[in-house]
Amino acid sequence: MRNLKVFIAYNGAAYHGFQRQDNASSVQETVEKAIGKLLKCKPPVIYGCSRTDAGVHARRFCFNFKTESKIPCNGFLKGMNTVLPPDIAVLSCEDADEDFHARFCTKSKEYVYLINNKPSRDVFLQKLAYHYPYPLDIAKMRSAAALFVGEHDFGAFCRAEGKARVKSTVRTIYDVCVEEKDGIVEIKIRGNGFLYNMVRILAGTLVYISEGKRTESDIISALNTRNRDFGGVTLPPEGLYLNEVYYDA
Repeated sequence: MRNLKVFIAYNGAAYHGFQRQDNASSVQETVEKAIGKLLKCKPPVIYGCSRTDAGVHARRFCFNFKTESKIPCNGFLKGMNTVLPPDIAVLSCEDADEDFHARFCTKSKEYVYLINNKPSRDVFLQKLAYHYPYPLDIAKMRSAAALFVGEHDFGAFCRAEGKARVKSTVRTIYDVCVEEKDGIVEIKIRGNGFLYNMVRILAGTLVYISEGKRTESDIISALNTRNRDFGGVTLPPEGLYLNEVYYDA
């Protein structure tokens, strides 16, 4: 039995998230059906590195699955890219150790939130970036973003029902970068794990910092008290990308 480690990219606009849903289209179900078609077998269960919400995208998303097929990894990549829809692509495939699990072996993840900060909406970025037409103070956002770095209790930056899913809301953020180029603002966040809606709330908090609706003192209070009122708005899903997943070499 082989354990294949696969990286894919997907545009999540047409999907109700990665995880299989009873009454909605998901990336997981679409990929599983494609594997079944390619390998001429019952669609296998694939194990993803993360649960992405409806409308969220991924530049490098990892999953693994077990198979008895002897198809070469290069053949799997080429074959999958002929049977998958155009909004999902296989980037790489390799044989992994038997005990590799895309989710449980993850060491860190990196997310990007994209903001179209031009006065007019860009029709070519529809459902691919959040349009915010007012000037953003990048310097203020960078200064505030530094407060997120380190080990903190991010309970104030989590959707309420998400707290019931986890034993602890403590996470470690390794780096937060805020960059702007040609009217596109990129907020890049890397950490050892993320809570439900955490990246979208962190990004929304930085927008509130720019607007003057929140201060750096509010961020400190949010981290100390876990009070959601000190945080910012939850930005829409279309600007969020799972950018990279890191494993041991």
